[in-house]
Amino acid sequence: MTPIAAGVLGASGYAGAEVLRLLARHPSLRVAWAAGDTSAGQPVAGRYPGLAHAYGDLAFCTVDEGLSKGAEVLFAALPHGRAATLSQRLGAAAGLVVDLSADFRLHDPAAYPTWYGAPHPFPEELGAWPYGLPELHRDELRGARRVAVPGCYPTAALLALAPLLAAGLVEPSGIVVDAKSGLSGAGRSLTDDYLYVQANENVTPYRVGRHRHTPEIEQELGRAAGQSVTVTFTPHLVPMSRGLLATCYATLAPGAGAEDLAAGHARAFASEPFVDVLPAGAWPATRAVAASNRVQVAAAVVGDDRVVAAAAIDNLVKGAAGQAVQCANLALGLPETAGLDLVPLGP
Repeated sequence: MTPIAAGVLGASGYAGAEVLRLLARHPSLRVAWAAGDTSAGQPVAGRYPGLAHAYGDLAFCTVDEGLSKGAEVLFAALPHGRAATLSQRLGAAAGLVVDLSADFRLHDPAAYPTWYGAPHPFPEELGAWPYGLPELHRDELRGARRVAVPGCYPTAALLALAPLLAAGLVEPSGIVVDAKSGLSGAGRSLTDDYLYVQANENVTPYRVGRHRHTPEIEQELGRAAGQSVTVTFTPHLVPMSRGLLATCYATLAPGAGAEDLAAGHARAFASEPFVDVLPAGAWPATRAVAASNRVQVAAAVVGDDRVVAAAAIDNLVKGAAGQAVQCANLALGLPETAGLDLVPLGP
């Protein structure tokens, strides 16, 4: 089989570099170029030495240069807002565009000024990009030409809660999502809060009540529940490089019990190649999924009617690059697990 040429925009950032790492061992996709404006002209191995064996003398090009070269598949790991402004050029440059930013995740144009500070430049495209969470929307992704990859926090929260809401096992009101992510989830920016002396031995909530993943979580949980859902979402940064844990709280629906929660997860994920439903009493752990595309989920009833549901993912893999590759595999008709048979890190 002739390799399928792939281009990576934003390849110098954490998510883009993770796409390069995964594509290095993909049996069907071959990286033709890697773009990063701030690193243009520098060798990929100079920024990420661990990729030297896979990419040799490959150097970063500019975004404009990459788009002019084109590719059969384009992975866009650009800062939020950039992919939207380049929308028309992205479509012209590749047959399949997989966007890792939030630019096409939300369906309501009115949400962008509220959460992203400006109107969307192409509101007519919203809702036309399938939401790239295969465990919920696999059929929409097969043969797609455009995919909006979910955020890392929504991925974990949705996998923990969506099957329970879809089965009517928890109430759609009063949902709380408390999530913790490694510092790589905040990107490479040299913000004071992300410096070692500030982040080490420190845990803090951030963007309380105004994190941009909130409407995304509510949108997709609402689709699962078949009605409007309001979520209180609080993210935290923790002093580790990668990994994400979402612990979610909801009210048990009348007539439902702990056995129903376990059965709901088991039914939803029975044939999922990357989701592990944990047995009663076991809970997800970030180390158990580190550097892999795997997900751990679990749920329990606490007291009379409170539900605790949790999911652990690697924020850079299942929360970004791995999910993007998984979506590309589906869109291209390749085996869904191609290039993603990753074993989690050890102790």
